[in-house]
Amino acid sequence: MAVDSANNKETIQSLNQLLQGEYMAVESFNIFISKIEDENVKNTFQEIQKQHRQNIDKLASYIQNIGGRPQENLGIKGMMADKKVSMDLGLKADTAEIINKAVEGETRGVNMAEKILRGNLDHKSRDIAGEILHKDRSSIDKLNSLKQMKIESPG
Repeated sequence: MAVDSANNKETIQSLNQLLQGEYMAVESFNIFISKIEDENVKNTFQEIQKQHRQNIDKLASYIQNIGGRPQENLGIKGMMADKKVSMDLGLKADTAEIINKAVEGETRGVNMAEKILRGNLDHKSRDIAGEILHKDRSSIDKLNSLKQMKIESPG
């Protein structure tokens, strides 16, 4: 479908970076969800994780449609980040700490998406990256409102 030009290669590379970030998010949320006991928080985390999975589907399909190959594994960098999240949280992390870690991770994802958006992308790729950026920002808002609820009603 797409011509494999140098620009297209750069676009595919950028979108694969974004895809890697989404995979890292799904993995991180697996860790977070396994450590959370509060049902309300757990449900919100699952919602956010589901959104990241939808982002993965959309990105992977689009990369294929423009003639690229989605990088569908975490890679060394992702596995290291995964281990770091686990170690940072330790065995007994409280809900507030987990929410903070999730906000940190989502913020890193937003920063990466913004950097990719500043790159050399075609119109459709820019739209997709922008949509993912918007959804990730809204996930940060959801997490921050969980934090507010926790502060207002400790328990």
